Amino acid sequence: MPTMKHPTRLNGEGQGASSWVSSGLAGAGLLAGLLGADAATPRLNLDPTPLAPEIRQHSSYAAVVKKVAPSVVNIFTTKIVEQRYGSGLSPFMEDPVFRFFFRDQLEPRDPRETLPGKRRESNLGSGVIVTEDGYLLTNLHVVEGADEIKVALPSSGKEYDAEVVGTDPQTDLVVLKIEDTGLPAATLTDSDLLEIGDTVLAIGNPFGVGQAVTMGIVSAKERGMGLVDYEDFIQTDASINPGNSGGALVDAQGRLVGINTAILSRTGGNQGIGFAVPINLAGLILERIVLDGRVTRGFLGVRIQPVTPGLAKQFGLEDAHGALVSDVIPGTPAEKAGLKVGDVIVDLDGAALKDSRDLRFKVAQTAPGTKVTMGVVRDGKPQEIKVALEELSPEELVQRPRSNPSEPEVLSGALSGVELGELDSDFREAHAVPERIAGVRVTRVAPDSPAFEAGLRAGDLILSLNRNETRRPEDVFNLHRKTGKEPVLLLVWSEGSTRYLLIEAGGD
Repeated sequence: MPTMKHPTRLNGEGQGASSWVSSGLAGAGLLAGLLGADAATPRLNLDPTPLAPEIRQHSSYAAVVKKVAPSVVNIFTTKIVEQRYGSGLSPFMEDPVFRFFFRDQLEPRDPRETLPGKRRESNLGSGVIVTEDGYLLTNLHVVEGADEIKVALPSSGKEYDAEVVGTDPQTDLVVLKIEDTGLPAATLTDSDLLEIGDTVLAIGNPFGVGQAVTMGIVSAKERGMGLVDYEDFIQTDASINPGNSGGALVDAQGRLVGINTAILSRTGGNQGIGFAVPINLAGLILERIVLDGRVTRGFLGVRIQPVTPGLAKQFGLEDAHGALVSDVIPGTPAEKAGLKVGDVIVDLDGAALKDSRDLRFKVAQTAPGTKVTMGVVRDGKPQEIKVALEELSPEELVQRPRSNPSEPEVLSGALSGVELGELDSDFREAHAVPERIAGVRVTRVAPDSPAFEAGLRAGDLILSLNRNETRRPEDVFNLHRKTGKEPVLLLVWSEGSTRYLLIEAGGD
């Protein structure tokens, strides 16, 4: 637990106003005590009546908090950690050479400190009861690796042992179960109906001080911060701090709209930028875990990238939206359905796609085996393609070092500062380039060049230039001569995936 400073008294030093409490003049007795006091007592204008209902209705969220607070729980976890040495020993003592030379200086005098031991690590967070028979939602990082999980209900003081029903690392969510009935389950609502500017309340156990409520507004929707694989965060300025993780984000009616997950902070405390998993997504994860025991996701089989204004013009779109297909993986639903590199997927089952993240998110939310219809723009012309999605399997991305070959070819114009070489068998083997990939190797990109600014790097493979295949450096030279000072559109393979790069001609 973090060290806390003692709270400062409202009136500073001494007794002052706090003497009213100690003398029994608090609450309803305060007015009577002051009215009956002698002439030396300060004469204050007091109104001891409760807040008027019409005022409370428009200025207080007390009723909302009373409704939802019992559904928000405190979660305490314990992990048993093996420790080899006592506090007097350095971890370098694991090294036998280090032990030989520095044993006298580092080994403790008390031999009991060298015995293997175990240490208990504790963590805390929050959770939300979502069914009356004991299913809870919280963040995976709250309970991950725990040997023991305890759930405490602040409203009743009851404490339960919790069981992990299932986890979803891709959204940082976990479903817990406690054994009881008639529990105070939260009321859920459609989080898609939230609007920027709506009032929201965050309820949780910040810093372990106990249940607390903060208020703010919805600052943004559909945020992706690169924290987990599938993100559709609600951003809020309601104060969220360590310990709030897994707690409730509710609307002005006390309905659950999100699970508080993360903050953006330079200090570790609240700075007005917090993120919550929308309850629509969390509810889908809950349903799949409870019914199937695991989370399944749809799989299309394409590499996609955002459509920039420059790319939109190149691919015949009126504005920048949808997802640009930069690679179609062999044997996948995308290849079987006829999707091609250079297609721009603009809608899914009639729903327009804002960007590539939107497509990825919606495909993942679709159950495997579902047949979907994709609106595609190919060579500037719209068409529909029907795809039967399969199940997404976990994949591991391996980062590989880039080479720095010699005898480079040099380009000018829009590709000035770019040096090229042949794609040889050594490079193919060292970088695990699939046999189906054929292109021209980039051996160097000058840091001050337009290509570097656009994202081209040494070790990339140029597969096409202005949608014409490039298999040798001469192909790139010949095609590039025709462009003059026009932008150059490259299809590039790098570290297992392909993407389009639009490079604007330099000022030379």
